[in-house]
Amino acid sequence: MRPLRLDLRGFTVFREPTTVDLTDCDFFALVGPTGSGKSTLLDAICFALYGTAPRWGGGRSVAHALAPSATEAAVRLIFEAGGTRYAATRVVRRDGKGRAATRAAGLQALTPGFDASTLDGDDLLDELGEALAGTPSELDHAVADVVGLPYDQFIKCVVLPQGEFAAFLHARPAERQEILVRLLGLDVYEKIREKAATLVGEANAKLAATEPVLNELTAAASDEAIEAAEQRLEQARALAADVDAALPELAEAQRRVEQVSAEATAAEQRLRVLTAVAAPAGVTTLAQTARAAAAAAADAAIAVGTAEESEEKVRAQLEAAADPTVLRGLLEAHAENSRLATQLSELDAAASQAQQLHDSALGAQQTAVARQTQAERALTDAQQALQAAQTSDRAAWLRRDLKAGHACPVCTQHVATVPPMPDQPAMTAAKKVVEQAEQTVTTTRAAREQLDRKVNEASVRHARASTQREALGVRAAEVARVLHGAAPVPKLREQLTAAEALRRELAMATTALRAAREAQRQAAGFAQQAQDRLAAGWRSFDAARDTVTALVPPAADRDDLAAAWRALDGWAREQAAAAQTARDGERGRLAQAREHATALVHRLDEMFAAAALPRPGAGEHQRAAAVTVERMAAARDTLLERRAQAETLRAQRAVVETDRQVATALATHLRANNFEAWLLQEALDALVDGASAILRELSGGQYDLIHEDREFFVVDHHDAGLRRTVRTLSGGETFQASLALALALADQLGGLSPTASLESIMLDEGFGTLDASTLDTVAATLENLAATGDRMVGVVTHVQALAERIPVRFEISKDARTARVERVG
Repeated sequence: MRPLRLDLRGFTVFREPTTVDLTDCDFFALVGPTGSGKSTLLDAICFALYGTAPRWGGGRSVAHALAPSATEAAVRLIFEAGGTRYAATRVVRRDGKGRAATRAAGLQALTPGFDASTLDGDDLLDELGEALAGTPSELDHAVADVVGLPYDQFIKCVVLPQGEFAAFLHARPAERQEILVRLLGLDVYEKIREKAATLVGEANAKLAATEPVLNELTAAASDEAIEAAEQRLEQARALAADVDAALPELAEAQRRVEQVSAEATAAEQRLRVLTAVAAPAGVTTLAQTARAAAAAAADAAIAVGTAEESEEKVRAQLEAAADPTVLRGLLEAHAENSRLATQLSELDAAASQAQQLHDSALGAQQTAVARQTQAERALTDAQQALQAAQTSDRAAWLRRDLKAGHACPVCTQHVATVPPMPDQPAMTAAKKVVEQAEQTVTTTRAAREQLDRKVNEASVRHARASTQREALGVRAAEVARVLHGAAPVPKLREQLTAAEALRRELAMATTALRAAREAQRQAAGFAQQAQDRLAAGWRSFDAARDTVTALVPPAADRDDLAAAWRALDGWAREQAAAAQTARDGERGRLAQAREHATALVHRLDEMFAAAALPRPGAGEHQRAAAVTVERMAAARDTLLERRAQAETLRAQRAVVETDRQVATALATHLRANNFEAWLLQEALDALVDGASAILRELSGGQYDLIHEDREFFVVDHHDAGLRRTVRTLSGGETFQASLALALALADQLGGLSPTASLESIMLDEGFGTLDASTLDTVAATLENLAATGDRMVGVVTHVQALAERIPVRFEISKDARTARVERVG
């Protein structure tokens, strides 16, 4: 697998759309400060292919892929495997509840020569080629087929974890054995042993369950049982042949029974028909009753005509007389006219009285107005006098201290004589006068208001009386117009009495006509019923005669029903005597035929009894014999099937026994304590041989790698082939040896899959602790590895000195929002 282009958006620290183009890169470095996102790009490659990343702890949670507060993360990897280019895409979205899940995934096979640099990187779900997978699960299976490696082997062969193989180089033998078992997956042999033990248990259970079934089948399908079943089958077939031979005679006997039974039934039917012929009761009076009912119906029709003439005569008289409704209306108009005259007289009197009251109240009102005016004028004079008294009292109060010969304090004039002081204040008497005037005004005002109300009331009463009189006058004029030319009340009452008498007479005539019609209807009904009974009598006769038509009865007299019945009844009695004699003879022949058929059936029953079989039902002998043959044949076939089942079960038991022996041997061998040690020794030999060849190439022929007693040593060819432990290697030499082991292990894991394409390796290794000399050795080792041209080599580092020696660098930087990638070189 060789990555060509990586597009990502919203993936962890890469919030903004980012593209890493590796199309022309054989040796590159991902550089940048710690935490900038270098290892995140390797995580993106693993996630695009397998849906997870090494640094996520091996879990399948995709929430790690989302940038903080981002709702979507998308990754697309363009890669080449086995000479074909592919595009793997995964999209993760977060729903409204904060749950993250892979919402889109796909794998596409691209056309030969596809140029990944032409993509714009905006829509990572573009259709680029033939779709090989369209869901996350489909993508997981398709990637394993295309890349040729499962996820666990991919992160050991392509993306190498930090420090894992240096630890493997320096580990103690027991720890190295545990690491090797884990990396190479040798624990599968323990699973094989457990599976073999399980198969042994299952085989033992199957054998234990098979044995009783096999014994039962063998005992049930013995030679004796099959021979006895064959004999029973032959006996059943012989019985069926005997039954078939006896059936024709029985069928003929039964046919004879049916024939004689039919003849006896016919004779019985003729006798029953003849004895059923009998004249019904009362047939002789039907004609007389019909004639009497017809005469009564004619008399009822005449009575109806008479009643109709009487009713029409009274109706004509009533139509010529005056209309009672009109007469009653005129009488009511006369009564209303009298009532209106009385009401008009009363209203005239009320209007005159109201006018008088109005005139009297109006005169009193005028007198009250004059008195009110006089009282108000007196109140005004009193108020003016009060003001003059108030002025006089003020002057008197000012001159209390005034003395003759002094100046007036108001006008400053010389006062020769001081007027005498009044005995009491002038305002006292003036106030009493004002109070009396005010009381008089109040009294006269109240009297005037009361008279105003009386005048208004009198006006309203007079207006109401005038309005009512006007309305009654209009109604009286209307009533007068109605009564114009009308007869007086006595004459109207006389005409009304006569009209009511005619109406009562018409009601009586109508009732009489209705009774006559009802009587006619009943008489007609009786006549029809009598005629229907007579017709029913003839139909009964015809029906009885039809039952014996085949026996040629005598001709009937259609004018006399009773005579017709007497002739038919006498003939039927004579014929019934002869029919009874014929019936008795047929019954005797039927009894003989039935006895013969019963004897034949009894002979068949004896055949079944001789064969120890239950007696069949009537007419079931042939079917019962056939069923017996089928049952015996089925019993014989069942025994043969059980014998065949026993043979099949023996063969299956032999297979299970063989499998059990193989599984037992496999479990026993895998339980041996030295098996795992031998297996690990072989794996370690192959691993060290491959690593030694790689180390020799990386070190320029200086070192070979060997092992002894599960300890690692190097042979230094620059020091006369000196063998020394790997713990004496410098930092750079340790890196070379660890890288050689990593590449050898990757080759071995890749060899487990014939479709694996190991065209790249990416080292997420820490180089910050190496000194300058060791770092130079590491750089030279990586350059030699890249120079072979077998694989793309990628390095993740933040060491600037190492990065500067690599021809292509992708510098990763990060700000508060997102990480960015810039290609240098």
